[in-house]
Amino acid sequence: MAVAIASNLGIHVGGQPLFADVSFKLERRERMTLSGRNGAGKSTLLRILAGELTPDSGVLSLEKGARVALHDQRPPREPELTLGDYVFSGRADVIALEERLAGLERTMSDGDHSSETMEAYADAQARLDLAGGYRWRDDVLAVLTGLGFRAEQSERALRTFSGGELTRASLARSLAARPELLLLDEPTNHLDIPSLEWLEGYLTDLDAAVVLVAHDRWFLEAVGTSVLELEAGRARYFSGPWHAWRKEQAAREIALGKAIERQEAEIARMERFVERFRYKATKARQAQSRLKQIERVKRDAATRDPRDQRTLRFSFPTPVRAGRFVLKMEDARIEVPGRTLVESGTLRVERGEHLVVVGPNGAGKTTLIETLSGRRPPASGKLATGHNVEIGYLSQHADTAAGDGTVLEAVQRGTGLSGQKARDLLGGFLFSGSEVDKRLADISGGEQRRLSLAILVASGANVLILDEPTNHLDVESREALEDALLEFEGAVILVSHDRALLEAVGSRTIVCEDGRLESHLSGWAEYQRARDESEAREREVAAEDRREAAAGSASGGRDSRREGPSKNAVRKVATIEREIERAEAELRAVEDELADPAAWSSPGRSRRATERHEAARQAVQDLYDQLEAAEGALTAG
Repeated sequence: MAVAIASNLGIHVGGQPLFADVSFKLERRERMTLSGRNGAGKSTLLRILAGELTPDSGVLSLEKGARVALHDQRPPREPELTLGDYVFSGRADVIALEERLAGLERTMSDGDHSSETMEAYADAQARLDLAGGYRWRDDVLAVLTGLGFRAEQSERALRTFSGGELTRASLARSLAARPELLLLDEPTNHLDIPSLEWLEGYLTDLDAAVVLVAHDRWFLEAVGTSVLELEAGRARYFSGPWHAWRKEQAAREIALGKAIERQEAEIARMERFVERFRYKATKARQAQSRLKQIERVKRDAATRDPRDQRTLRFSFPTPVRAGRFVLKMEDARIEVPGRTLVESGTLRVERGEHLVVVGPNGAGKTTLIETLSGRRPPASGKLATGHNVEIGYLSQHADTAAGDGTVLEAVQRGTGLSGQKARDLLGGFLFSGSEVDKRLADISGGEQRRLSLAILVASGANVLILDEPTNHLDVESREALEDALLEFEGAVILVSHDRALLEAVGSRTIVCEDGRLESHLSGWAEYQRARDESEAREREVAAEDRREAAAGSASGGRDSRREGPSKNAVRKVATIEREIERAEAELRAVEDELADPAAWSSPGRSRRATERHEAARQAVQDLYDQLEAAEGALTAG
């Protein structure tokens, strides 16, 4: 039986219809993503599914006994509870079962061995086994670890955590509840990349129906199996992965004769996205199968909400040419009170380079780029900007749009523009008419982010330093930012948890971790693939060493060594040979892509095309050098 069946659901908000005739069916292991503009009713639909709201029309049927858990952005209501007690309270049913079993055991120890008592005990034991047995607490602790909490934090009161940590705690409680229907509203907020990847794996393995709202494109593609599109008060269901729905949506617009060039660009974007997505080793098979699922375009008519036609599109002006090196940092120690984040960091950024900075939460990424932007001096070492450098900085809190006054006044204050020029700038960032007179204290997070981007664009900077620029932005706005950064001919230093943005924009990856900075001459997905494979090889070697040690111990400690090359040396040669095959395939793919004249359509693109080709060619050469050394060691052994 289906976990949930919705038939013609409809609801009014403030006396006006929000949506009507929403219908779908969800089985276990289906993961439906909700799409629609802000205000289309996505969160309202989640609350209807959770039973918090009653629809004005239609019927919602749930599987008998199905448990439902909703994660949204509301903070926990019990600030004095510890983190552990709060998350474990999501399994109140299991705690009650344990108490029931303990009571029955006391009854039996007092001499009651009646058939009724024994049957009740067997029934409670069977139900506990189904809920995970006596090790269910380990499963809950694994969820906390996966979402980035340390073991000792479970004893801290909720009031001692930050807002972002409380959001993660709420998510942990919902996951730990093991519901049959899991409802997630922006679950990726405040997660770093390792936690995002853990969550993707957890959800794809979960034996439950999932409905989610998210703006992280990589996450939507990795997790979603279907899309429910809420638009103009109506719903359209699409069975298939997220990228296939986006292509179908764009093709539908073409069939209706609406913004054909833009929609064709959307289709091309989705094709590029799938190509980038499949570079991630753990997702390659999944992406390949999803390529086969793109359905024939449905050329049906559709009624569009005029508000949906307002999409963010902008570009950065051509920057003033700077010297070759725009930033130089040498032997810098970067500190916060009581802690050193980077011990001896050296980094050189060239004119036009696009760098992405990655690393776990707390490693110092934000402090690093604050240092690079000149907002905080290093504790020691040197930091210098190059000739003719103008830095534009966007903090993750969008504080360039903070302060008193209106949106219009903030732009005038931040850019020096006045009158119609300021209004024209704001119009490009979806502030029109009376919206420019909104008080800064009243605008949403997305509006604040768009306002900050408008001020950044008008700055004319030739070095952009961006800390989590996609915070509060919807998918379409993230893609608009991606397009603008791809076309920007100045230098970019980007910190983000949006993996689609990292992979699209970055030509070099800087890893900030364990007090060090490491530079990798590749985009994010290629760096991550190499890291995943390296970690897998290390686990393989460690497992082999454990097996050999166990075999040596079992043989009474006799010397089990034999003549000939070691297993590790043989494995290393085989591994490098496989890496060469992949690197040569990637070099061919880059060369095929660069055969398209579009890759050379601007000086910035030409430069990046040359850099990518050189990096791919050098990667092949480096691997052949490694193979020669490994084969020499094999022969010597």
